[in-house]
Amino acid sequence: MNIGKINTRSLSDNAYLSPLVTIAVPPEHLYVIGSLPSKRRPSVAIVGTRKPSAYGKEVTYNLAYALAGKGVVIISGLAYGVDSIAHQAALDAGGTTIAVLANGLHKIYPAQHSQLAKDIVKGGGALVTEYPIGQEAMRHHFLARNRIVSGLADAVIVIEAADQSGTFSTVGHAIDQNKEVCAVPGSITSPLSVGPNRLLQQGAHVVLSADDILRLIAPSLETVQQQLPLGNTPLENRIITLIYEGVRDNDELLRASEANASEFLQALTMLELAGTIRHLGGQQWALSQNVTATP
Repeated sequence: MNIGKINTRSLSDNAYLSPLVTIAVPPEHLYVIGSLPSKRRPSVAIVGTRKPSAYGKEVTYNLAYALAGKGVVIISGLAYGVDSIAHQAALDAGGTTIAVLANGLHKIYPAQHSQLAKDIVKGGGALVTEYPIGQEAMRHHFLARNRIVSGLADAVIVIEAADQSGTFSTVGHAIDQNKEVCAVPGSITSPLSVGPNRLLQQGAHVVLSADDILRLIAPSLETVQQQLPLGNTPLENRIITLIYEGVRDNDELLRASEANASEFLQALTMLELAGTIRHLGGQQWALSQNVTATP
């Protein structure tokens, strides 16, 4: 897939790249497809497991969507799971996202994300790497590229990561680079929450909403509270409120709504068609955008 022209950028060519000058083993230059911001903008790296739970998918999407909608650049590694969800959410919000690859830009890795890579460039973002054309992805490249992921960001957000996750490579670089390390808390019974929960024990910033990040890196962008979206019927409004309050499972929503199955399924379908809610897979549902206010 031909995505675009590959340009070579030195770290002094572009103000957005300036933080990389001071990282350990700075790249001599970067290969870029797409558009980099011409100046520094608030930026976050969103990282985590390649196999997130429904909770992890929802949190990743909502955080990336809300932050990108506020003008924050979303940085990740184009991998499966948290990475790709963060990139896609930023695009859906009309924001800017940058993917840092561990191979030359002659190909996209993983190949299944070729369309996502194309959409990133089309959406005004960029694909970047320190590796020349023809260089294939090697295991050690992924660890090395993590210093660029964190180096471009003002804060690194960890959303679900197992105990021995490669995500901690990015966290280690962030600490060395004096970047803010943030984590989303999760269930103490979930193996995927061991990583972020441990980071919180060690002093990482707690992330419960996009405003927690904005408060750290761009206070002027904090979210103005908004009302929940409205449905067209009392039952639709009830379902919206239940999802906002944390009820995600289809069967639990049905019970809590106190509607009969036929009316419930009709209301759910209408809300999905209207773009008010979205399917997370399985029997899980979420609101289609980050909501920060009570109804």
